[in-house]
Amino acid sequence: MRRRDSIVSLAGAMAAWPLAARAQQKTMPVIGVLSTGSPSVSGSVMDAFRQGLREAGYVEGQNLAIEYRWADGHYDRLPALAADLVRRKVDLIMASSPPSALAAKSATSTIPIVFRGGGDPVGVGLVASLARPGGNLTGAIAIGNELIAKRLELLSQLVPRARVIALLVNLNDANVERVIRDAQEAARTKGLQLHVLKVTSESDIDTAFASLVQLRAGALVVAADPFLSSRREQLVALASHHAVPSIYAWREFADSGGLISYGASLTSVYRLVGQYAGKVLKGAKPADLPVQQPTTFELVINLKTAKALGLTVPQSMLTRADDVIE
Repeated sequence: MRRRDSIVSLAGAMAAWPLAARAQQKTMPVIGVLSTGSPSVSGSVMDAFRQGLREAGYVEGQNLAIEYRWADGHYDRLPALAADLVRRKVDLIMASSPPSALAAKSATSTIPIVFRGGGDPVGVGLVASLARPGGNLTGAIAIGNELIAKRLELLSQLVPRARVIALLVNLNDANVERVIRDAQEAARTKGLQLHVLKVTSESDIDTAFASLVQLRAGALVVAADPFLSSRREQLVALASHHAVPSIYAWREFADSGGLISYGASLTSVYRLVGQYAGKVLKGAKPADLPVQQPTTFELVINLKTAKALGLTVPQSMLTRADDVIE
């Protein structure tokens, strides 16, 4: 009888083991990353996101799993990618951009969403207010196109002889009209002629740069946009090929060979997003976490690129720069 009891007990334990294993696996939370970009251009910001998670006590592969979904600059892929993460019942979605956040919000009203925002998250309907987001979303803003007048000013200082300047925008950006309006106003104030180049695809970018010669544009402002950021290498290479001085929103462009950048630190913003994600996983409600905003902005100058373009960077600008790449 004892032998039979022990056999039954062993069989019961074996049958229960898969259930216990699954239960143990389920205790490890899963974050779904919904990115507008691609792995090749998102390495530094994803490292910063994971750093924020580590500071909150979560380490990928140890007590946290992350599933990545990349749209590679194609906004139309975001709804399906968001729906896939919802079907997989992830514990939290990290949305890397306003378009990603909007797609995630449309896909779920219950799974917490922590976003890297930009522009006006209240105006586009992501949150009720910055102080009290409400609902299932919160995050941190990387102020981008709000600084477009300042970028135009910096570019004018660096290339004072350029009286015709081009602005490159993504036509699919929900805020594109406001961006164009702000840039045109800033250009008028400085007595500059501004040409707006509107793109929606990789091939459009090639065409836009080819038109710079015909427009006799002496410099270029690249708008802050997830699609354009996903084409960072292409943009920097074309700016070099056409020898057009260009200013960008994020230092990652300058690190890749772009001339100059001015804006918030994306890595700092993503680190905040990681910290927020950790708080939510520990039980905090997105509705109770105010949307964070950057208070400092960094000016990065690539001196090597400036020399290749035959530009002399004013000493006053070098002194103000947060980082000079030589």
